Amino acid sequence: MKTILNALAEPNRLHIVELLRDGPLTVGEITDKLGLNQPQVSKHLRVLSENGLVEVQPIANRRYYKLRSEPLQEMDRWISSFRQIWEDRYDRLDDYLQKLQRKEKNPDRE
Repeated sequence: MKTILNALAEPNRLHIVELLRDGPLTVGEITDKLGLNQPQVSKHLRVLSENGLVEVQPIANRRYYKLRSEPLQEMDRWISSFRQIWEDRYDRLDDYLQKLQRKEKNPDRE
């Protein structure tokens, strides 16, 4: 999980992942969409590939990069482990806010 987060911490790599969400792209297409140089994009793709986030599909004389779902599913499971904590805190906050609203409407009651 840590390697996935480290790979996505760099803004251009995160943007590449967002671009690939819509489907496979070549290095040239990614370069055009990001406005970066081809060597920069290739370097970012190499890091994403080494961390298992993308894979390469050679088709004819082109290399298409596409997202791998497994690392993103792993990240989703990790985030989900915090979801219950957040929901409990939001429930407590909601209870507290409702209590404050009741006090405002009826200042003599508690």
